Amino acid sequence: MNYRTKTTNIVISGLLIAIGVIVPSIFHTTGIAGDIFLPMHIPVLIGGFLLSPIYAFLVGILTPLSNSLLTGMPPLFPIAIIMVFELGIYGVLASYLYRKLRVPVIISLIFSMIVGRIVAGAVVYVLTIAFSTVKMDPLLFVRGGIITGIPGIIIQIILIPILIHGINKYTTINLD
Repeated sequence: MNYRTKTTNIVISGLLIAIGVIVPSIFHTTGIAGDIFLPMHIPVLIGGFLLSPIYAFLVGILTPLSNSLLTGMPPLFPIAIIMVFELGIYGVLASYLYRKLRVPVIISLIFSMIVGRIVAGAVVYVLTIAFSTVKMDPLLFVRGGIITGIPGIIIQIILIPILIHGINKYTTINLD
């Protein structure tokens, strides 16, 4: 990775993390339910298609942590911790599938979202074992997140492939 690529990755990562903090803050300020529209997920998933796996992973980890520490939403424990793993997987897996294995955008997106939710359930399971204060059912957590987040999931499936197609078509950013 050359210097220009490393700098470009860092700048895009920072921009996506900032968007991942600002947009959910707007949602919370205006009373729009973040758990329905999943505004933090979109910049992380976009990062998965624009960034190398390690940078996409870092965007996935740092976005919920930054949100929690700067705005208090989501609560650091346990929700932000669960989201760190879920969104980290979104980023790294989308990047690996799309950028390294050349899997089409929509397949990479859906697969990343499925695996991310499974990992979220696994993290809930581990937290319930490790901390007696965490009273969550992993399957209900995942199921509830999917059912509640259906509008956001639909938005992601429609919006992200369109954005990635436009970015690829109209920019010359080389991140490889």
